[in-house]
Amino acid sequence: MAKSPEELLAAMIANLKATTGKSIDEWLVITRATKLAKHGEIVAHLKSTYGIGHGYANQIAQQTLRGDAPPASTDDLVDAQHSGAKAALRPIYAALAAALKKLGKDVEFAPKKVYVSVRRRKQFAIVQPSTTTRVDVGINLPGVKPTALLEASGSFNAMVNHRVHLESKSQVDAELIGWLNQAYDAA
Repeated sequence: MAKSPEELLAAMIANLKATTGKSIDEWLVITRATKLAKHGEIVAHLKSTYGIGHGYANQIAQQTLRGDAPPASTDDLVDAQHSGAKAALRPIYAALAAALKKLGKDVEFAPKKVYVSVRRRKQFAIVQPSTTTRVDVGINLPGVKPTALLEASGSFNAMVNHRVHLESKSQVDAELIGWLNQAYDAA
């Protein structure tokens, strides 16, 4: 059964000491002492200096930069993405989320600040309200040639290699769901 992003984070933090030899609080003392201010710099430092895997390094970096502020809930992050001028995009997100949930019980949604990561064993898609009129769906489909609708992702997001632009929920159609299902099966 798929765990919520909060449960996954709690499990990762709980396993941190057993895996790395230090608790999150111990790692925060180390990372804050470096005075590094960028997420990528902290991740690179932890990986190269301490040999920490990317997932743990990413979480430690996020906690380091978050400071003492509590993390935003996943609902708050999705709500923030679809607020103000982007509020009209929420029905597209809802249609995509419903279609993605039907792919399997192990589909997980992990909202970030500007997009939602969609994972199985690994990330296979992202959903991002990119403009006030468009949602971009990034899909990880290695070896699949771009088409008019399934374009190469370019600089959109390095974690996916294709993207589809959506301007209405009616575009969450069989073709898009087919590509998402293919990426899900490969994840």
